[in-house]
Amino acid sequence: MFQLVTHKNGFGFFPKQSQNSIPEKSQILGAIPPPKPLRFYRLLAFILLLLANFDLLAQTTPQLKKTSEAVDSVLVRNVQLLSLEDTVNLRVSLIILDKKLELVTRDDIKSAPGAKVYDGKGGFLMGRVAIGEAPSFVVLKENPRENFDIFLNTKDYVIFAMEEGLIVTNILSQVKLETEEEAVAEEEETKEREQSRRFAWTSYNPPPMAVPFNYYSSRKWNRFETKYISGLFNGIIALDRMNWLSQNENSRTQVGELENSSLGEIRAIRFGLIGTLNFKRPWVYTVFVTNNTFDRDYTDDGNKMTLYDLRLDIPLPSGVTLSVGKQKEPISMSRLTTLVFLPMQERQAAEDAFLPARNWGTVLNGSYLKGRGTWAAGLFKNFVDSDTSFRDTPIQLTGRVTAIPFLTDDQSNLLHIGLGLRYSDAKQPVVAKTESEFYLSPIFVQTPQMNVDNFFTKDFELYWRKGPVLVGGEYITNRINAPDLGDPTMYGFNVGGTWAVTGEMRPYRKRSGIFDPLPVSKPVGQGGTGALELAVRYSLIDLNETEVQGGQMRTTSAGLTWWPSPRVQVGANYRFVTLDRDEIVGKSSGMNVRLMLILD
Repeated sequence: MFQLVTHKNGFGFFPKQSQNSIPEKSQILGAIPPPKPLRFYRLLAFILLLLANFDLLAQTTPQLKKTSEAVDSVLVRNVQLLSLEDTVNLRVSLIILDKKLELVTRDDIKSAPGAKVYDGKGGFLMGRVAIGEAPSFVVLKENPRENFDIFLNTKDYVIFAMEEGLIVTNILSQVKLETEEEAVAEEEETKEREQSRRFAWTSYNPPPMAVPFNYYSSRKWNRFETKYISGLFNGIIALDRMNWLSQNENSRTQVGELENSSLGEIRAIRFGLIGTLNFKRPWVYTVFVTNNTFDRDYTDDGNKMTLYDLRLDIPLPSGVTLSVGKQKEPISMSRLTTLVFLPMQERQAAEDAFLPARNWGTVLNGSYLKGRGTWAAGLFKNFVDSDTSFRDTPIQLTGRVTAIPFLTDDQSNLLHIGLGLRYSDAKQPVVAKTESEFYLSPIFVQTPQMNVDNFFTKDFELYWRKGPVLVGGEYITNRINAPDLGDPTMYGFNVGGTWAVTGEMRPYRKRSGIFDPLPVSKPVGQGGTGALELAVRYSLIDLNETEVQGGQMRTTSAGLTWWPSPRVQVGANYRFVTLDRDEIVGKSSGMNVRLMLILD
């Protein structure tokens, strides 16, 4: 089922067949005005310079030396590769002869002539391991893709480290020859120990940024660690260039001249801290802000920093977590997924019209069916960011439940279903409006201001993933209790699919019931060409119902995203938009190109 691929700077197992391995847009309570022109080209040279520096950081070798032990022959067995997604267990053994890597194999090797044998106890291997060269790697006792504590408190998790063929850290005991019965018993014990491991990242919301590859290095410049608190500084910048390609006369009548919004834009500059408060059961904190100086074109006064996330995740008994602060509501897979890691550059229009980006409140979450299902419930009241008093600010009750009704043994083929519910007592008038599915766009659909008693939103999710292929979508309805308007129900949906041309498979985050970013199995500069993903999507939003006529918009999209490394993304999205509003049908099309960098 798997083949071992070796190259100059590393190796990895890849399945032989198809399973090879920001300010948000407008919401129902208001819209963000279109951004102003930016100094796009002046920033491009600076971004490319950062790219070169990030590539150097990504290849930094961890310095974990305690002692240096030169051994002519070493066998490290029973370790798991960390380069693939965490849902597939790939156990390997390594043989190092004369400080050079001689063999990497899935065969269960018990011993080698004249070699010191170490049992990795199912640990997770990460580092530079190229056949015929001196290896440098670490073995971690837990999976860092599941246990967020590892990249904040490394020293407690490294059980073995080798640098340039020398053993520099080792708490493993040398293995003596054992009987077959003892080997079987040890293997069963290892499996039980792995099954009992819990997620340390217990928040329903995933980390705002991807975990750095070299998080285990205690010498990372952007990491700090003390007895009581630890943390890691992280950031992201996304640079967009938008071009409208076509527009008919009806569209000009509806939304004006689109060519005026063919601009360059800083889509996102976000930075912040992720870390732990080191109690016996650590609490995880997340603080992220965005800088909108570029949106203001350096001219407007006022607050140029926006608080995006301010959350504290507190572990409770029975695997339940309490999250308090400003955070995403548990309502939709697409909304919970970090925008820059979605297959398309922007979410479907109905999500931006009906669902908020973030809110102030509390969330309880947990899992069931031995990790094959999740549940979450939240209570929110956004009095902090609103201009109303606490009493006059509406209350939202939100909940989501997900399940995996079908899952193969190798976990490469799964079916996800989900249901999200949201109720608001709507103490303030509401408006449903959104741009086209381009960030640099005027408002395309919009209802008049509505005085309502309350509204109730439902989100249905269905996704199927098989290896590098992911298809599915979401259907959203918004039932508004407004007798004077005939109690309208508005809706929207999207359906689409993605294909990782280079064979990678999006991991499934069981704690949150979402898909993680596309992994990069073979980065550029390490013997590969990066990861390439193609995506298509069709979406619709309908704000026409009874007395309310806000318009109907249909969007057909195609996208291409290239990840040369896990820290760099280059992508392009094309959309064709049909707008039925004001008794005429307008048509337009455009393309957006994005360059994104993640601070490592």
